Amino acid sequence: MALEGRLELRVSQKLILTPQLQQAIKLLQMPHLELSDFLSQELMENPLLEESAEEVPAEEMTQEEKDSIEVEPADDDADAPLDKLLNFNSVDEYFEERSSDGRDMGYFSAGNVETPSFEQFVSRKPDLYDHLLWQLRLSHVPEDIKTVAEIIVGNIDENGYLAATIEEITEAANTDREIAEIALRLVQSFDPTGVGAQSVTECLLLQLKTLHLEGTLVEKIIANNMEELEKKKYAALAQMYNISLRDVMSAVKIIEGLEPKPGRNFSNVSTNYIVPDVYLVKTADGYQIVLNDEGLPRLRVSLFYKRLMQRNNAYSKEDKQFLAEKLRSAVGLLKSLDQRNRTIYRVTETLLDLQKDFFSQGVQHLKPLTLKEVASALDLHESTVSRVTSNKYLSCEHGIFCFRFLFSSALHSGMGTVSSTSVKDLIKNIVSEEDSKKPFSDQHIAGMLQKEGITIARRTVAKYREEMGIYSQARRKKSKK
Repeated sequence: MALEGRLELRVSQKLILTPQLQQAIKLLQMPHLELSDFLSQELMENPLLEESAEEVPAEEMTQEEKDSIEVEPADDDADAPLDKLLNFNSVDEYFEERSSDGRDMGYFSAGNVETPSFEQFVSRKPDLYDHLLWQLRLSHVPEDIKTVAEIIVGNIDENGYLAATIEEITEAANTDREIAEIALRLVQSFDPTGVGAQSVTECLLLQLKTLHLEGTLVEKIIANNMEELEKKKYAALAQMYNISLRDVMSAVKIIEGLEPKPGRNFSNVSTNYIVPDVYLVKTADGYQIVLNDEGLPRLRVSLFYKRLMQRNNAYSKEDKQFLAEKLRSAVGLLKSLDQRNRTIYRVTETLLDLQKDFFSQGVQHLKPLTLKEVASALDLHESTVSRVTSNKYLSCEHGIFCFRFLFSSALHSGMGTVSSTSVKDLIKNIVSEEDSKKPFSDQHIAGMLQKEGITIARRTVAKYREEMGIYSQARRKKSKK
């Protein structure tokens, strides 16, 4: 079969993501804090963008200020002539068009949200590493032991446990095992008690030395019976050591007072507070949707550069190309931001309609809902709804919830279909109200739900319980005093 070259003309359709569309998709999935950083970066890089210090009512603006607020380019931004890009529409016309469907988009109104006080920002407190190193420098020991001890301190994790073996320490310090063990015992004598251990058992035994409880029943139980202790098999321990149950409970009481994570009090992990993207404010007429723009720079096209670009001979060809490119970028960003806010508003409005029982009555009235149902109601693609609801939060009278919290699978019961999230909430409430001395089993919880008209298997109860971080019946049981 001979090979030959030839030319063919084919007609085909391809979906191409333009830079503006890519930016719109990128902005759509950004949460509030990430969007704030992105807009601040764009503000620094694009000279045609400027930040409006405060919001001025439209009736108090000059015509030039109105013209500089928003830019409406031609449909094809990439090929639009510069003169068309400079056709700034009135801000009144823009907002009239945007709110033509009767919605109050809630822009520039974050509600009565108090910003954190500067008194809440404090300097970094010393962590566990600093605390141990400070004690090491005050220790009167030979320098070779101090050197090895410093390596050991550097290998202690945030919980206070040694993350390296004694062989690894010996090799890293280029010393012998005896010196490494001496250095380890030195570190284990530091505060907090139990630091430098390689297991929970060793950590608790180190704390017993400080309490002078070596050789007691407490030490025997920790050293040999941690499994029985975890499963609360107190009767078996009493039989094993041929003692009364009261003696076992006294030993257990001492063990419960020990610290399994000695480094937790020195944790320097900062608390990251959730910033809602949307506020639902309850009013006499229902709910008002307010998009949170607190902390976001309010961008507009620079009036100075707009005037400069209207001068034909004010700059060279290269300058003109640069400004035109930055103008298109600024216009695209403003349009993408507006489209992002529109989409988030529409999705929130649909969720408010589909989950109105949840917003009015609470979590137990949450209905089963999928991304596909919301997408169908809005005539959007499912991936668009997924981007809108990803890593974003909504604040309402019941608390702050992730958007994805409003979506859950359906469980069939005597009352029809119920949300798996509402079932989890019921299980959580049952466990919170149980007698800690006689906690409910998974089978008993399933039976209680059955009485409520919710048919659910025992293994499903166990699955939901584990997902919520609730311990099993044996681990929830507390000892009798």
